[in-house]
Parts: sequence; C-alpha cells; structure tokens
Amino acid sequence: MKTAIITDSTAYISEEIRSNYHIHMVPLSVIFGEETYREEVDMTADQYFEKIKEAKNLPTTSQPAIGEFVELFEQLKRDQFDAAIVITLSSGISGTYQGALTAGSMVEDFDVHVFDSEISCMVQGFYAIEGAEMVQLNKHPDEIIARFEEMKLSMRAYFMVDDLSHLQRGGRLNAAQAIIGSLLQVKPVLHFESKKIVPFEKIRTRKRALKRITELLDEDAKENVPMKAVVIHSNRENEAKEIQRELEQEYPHIEWSLSYFGAVIGTHLGEGAIGIGWYKK
Repeated sequence: MKTAIITDSTAYISEEIRSNYHIHMVPLSVIFGEETYREEVDMTADQYFEKIKEAKNLPTTSQPAIGEFVELFEQLKRDQFDAAIVITLSSGISGTYQGALTAGSMVEDFDVHVFDSEISCMVQGFYAIEGAEMVQLNKHPDEIIARFEEMKLSMRAYFMVDDLSHLQRGGRLNAAQAIIGSLLQVKPVLHFESKKIVPFEKIRTRKRALKRITELLDEDAKENVPMKAVVIHSNRENEAKEIQRELEQEYPHIEWSLSYFGAVIGTHLGEGAIGIGWYKK
C-alpha cells in the first residue's frame, strides 16, 4: 500500500524534517481580531511572539476546516495513495481529531486512519516521524497504528507556564485553578491526563518546577533503555538549549531534540513556557 502520513501544525515539525520524511501538514489558525493566520504557513512562532506584544487582546485559535482535510485526501488519492494516517493533537483540547474523522468518511475509496495522540507539540510529532519511517519500510497502516499504541504507553510530557491566565482564558484550565495559582505565584507542573491539560503538581518557583520535570524524566531514563526526548520552549530558545545541553550530558543514551510552542499552543500557554517530552524507542 502507498500510505501518506499527515499531522496538524501543532506537532511543530520543522519544514525540513517534514520534507525529508514526506509528512503532510494541515494547519490550525490563530486569529487576531479580523485577521486569521495559519500557523507555520502564514505566521512563524517568532512572528507570533512579536505580534502578541502589540495585541490589545489575547488572540483566539481555530481548528482546520473539514474541507481542508477533504481536499488533501482527494489530492493524495489522485496521486495514487491508497491510505492516509492522520495524527492529531489531543481531542480533549481541539476538534481537529473529529474534523479529520468526518473528512475521512467523505472521501470514497480512500482508507483514512485518524490517530488521537492525546497530547500535542513535538511529542505528537514523534508519532508522525516514526510513522513516516515505517512507511519507508512498506509497513501496513494497521502495523503503524499498532506501533503508535505501543508508543503511547511510554509517551510522557510535562511542562510549566509563567502565567496561568492564558490557559484559563482559553478554557484549558478552570478559573479556580488559575486564580489560586496566580495568587500563590505557583508554577505548576502540567501534563495531559484523559486527553486534557491538568496540573500534575503545584510548585512555588520556576527553578523547582523545571527540576521536578527532570526528576520525572529520570524515573524513566534510569532504566537505561533507548529513548527519544525533546525540550520545548515558548520563545525561550537560549534557555531551552542550555537545558538540552545539560540533559544530553546527563543522559547520553537518549536521542535529544529541540522544539517550540508555536502560535496556537503558545496562545494557550503564553511566553516563557518550558516542557520536556519523551518515549521509549
């Protein structure tokens, strides 16, 4: 079978890697007033963080239109693809997963598999890259989905934010949690649970929050099995690079990479967020 790998823009896979692995991308959008920008297409992460400084109000975000998925599936069908595997950000924070499912049912004689990563950002991107590698080995879509389910068992991501109000205003964290956190100047460690972003532990300082995340990484890393991991930042590239350098020295058996929170996820987390994600290979 000729299978296409598709993910949405919140995986934040670089254009170079997408090109090398032949990964297709469908963008989500960020909306400033009357202006809509498709992230990773019309607006880079750097451009977003520049524009947000001038904005009077927090922008909103939107999932891809169903028609965008339909158009891509039909183009792939014309290009002689037999199937597509779509990896989306968590269905608990976006309707992108449901939109891709609906679009798949609208295209005849084309086999569409939609996989809910239950997470986001480059941790979601790990699925797309591994799927693309399996496509190169001529693996069947069922084998690829089975591998994704296996990966999900060890997939982890923890992150901290500087300002909880972004998550609260975007509906990703309830108001009480945000108010209490802000009053206490808490820097909670957050994670995905049951497909939603929830506090994992409440910690008082940024330094301690980052330390706690690395402790959680260590619990899996001390097994000394091959792993892939990523440091993700929200307009804090130098800090993230320094964290990556330190972790590379501490855990040489882990394959490390650096990524970022782009416009859509950055809208919900705010500037200054740092996260680490990993899985066992």
